[in-house]
Amino acid sequence: MEELYTLEKEVGRGSYGVVFEGHIAKTGQKVAIKRLPCKDPECIELYLQELWAMRATAKNHVNVIALHSCLLQTGRRSLKPLRRGKLPLDLVESVLKGSIVQARGSQSIIQRRTSSVSRLRDRTNTLPSNLSTPQKPLNRAKKRPTQNTDEQTGPLHCSALWLVMEYCDGGDLNQYILSRPPDTYKNHSVMQQLSSAVAFLHNLGIIHRDLKPDNVLVSVTPNGPIFKVADFGLSKMSEGLADGNPIRKHFSSTCGSDFYMAPEVWGGLNYTAQADIFSLGVMFWAVLERITFLEEGTTQEQLGAYVCKGRWLMPLGEALWENADLQLCIPVKRNKLDPPGSAVCGLLLDMLAANPDSRPTADQLESRVLSALKEDSR
Repeated sequence: MEELYTLEKEVGRGSYGVVFEGHIAKTGQKVAIKRLPCKDPECIELYLQELWAMRATAKNHVNVIALHSCLLQTGRRSLKPLRRGKLPLDLVESVLKGSIVQARGSQSIIQRRTSSVSRLRDRTNTLPSNLSTPQKPLNRAKKRPTQNTDEQTGPLHCSALWLVMEYCDGGDLNQYILSRPPDTYKNHSVMQQLSSAVAFLHNLGIIHRDLKPDNVLVSVTPNGPIFKVADFGLSKMSEGLADGNPIRKHFSSTCGSDFYMAPEVWGGLNYTAQADIFSLGVMFWAVLERITFLEEGTTQEQLGAYVCKGRWLMPLGEALWENADLQLCIPVKRNKLDPPGSAVCGLLLDMLAANPDSRPTADQLESRVLSALKEDSR
């Protein structure tokens, strides 16, 4: 690795890691750098899933966030590149064993590669070396002594993954849409671009499982905004075919965000890639009509559709799980100057069907979005 990355400032923080704005020192190119601390086997598994999914997408679709490189943190400030097609064996072993495993032979590797080790030059006030992540008691491997004076504070193993990704200057979909006046053209562009991205992912056998406005980033260009699917921490890759089709692969773990989860996920049933289609349907409806809610304990508006139950808001997926015959009313804002047309409304109802088999597949969705928008424009 010849590039040196400079951290400028923290731009995001979640349950599993921190994202910084940074630059490639040699070129000045702005990048997003995500630090994922490897302290819990369960978290490490999510990190490896994200890395694997982002490598699979490479830089082949404009509406999927691009991964430039991955670095392994082997010391307090020492980094080395992870070669393409390779995974850190100590992290894979940690996941399989359920406890943190120290890399074998890491000391000699670091010593041989001293001249090519990359270092992050930090311009932030502090570079957090111990980020808070959900943890459970671990049966940690015994620490081995090292003679490397730069690493006296702990064993030589991968303490964090750093993902270097393209930088999006428009924030996430919530920030971009809600900070601007209503724009029908941009709303339609959201539908076209995201349906194309999900079709691309599903054709690769990648199920995102956490599609929501927070996980869609926006790159502002002279030709208009480019919307990019990001954050693959909960994604799964289909390793085989089911009935000859990779998107029919079934998953069982309940994950996602409440207001975008499909009914079958809410119900704890096995589910397929069609759960992503439901999540997109919630997002599309919310974007088209600017339907928002306040997340509990915050004052930040979020895009999302729901059902009103008295004074409470119930996520669509939960409401449809309780009553599969629930009739959704699209649009809901009768006084809108430019409500969704009948073709788009019909498409949204199909995407939000309680029965996943009644929803269009991602390939069908991409073509149906185009035809529905065309039909309603006549």
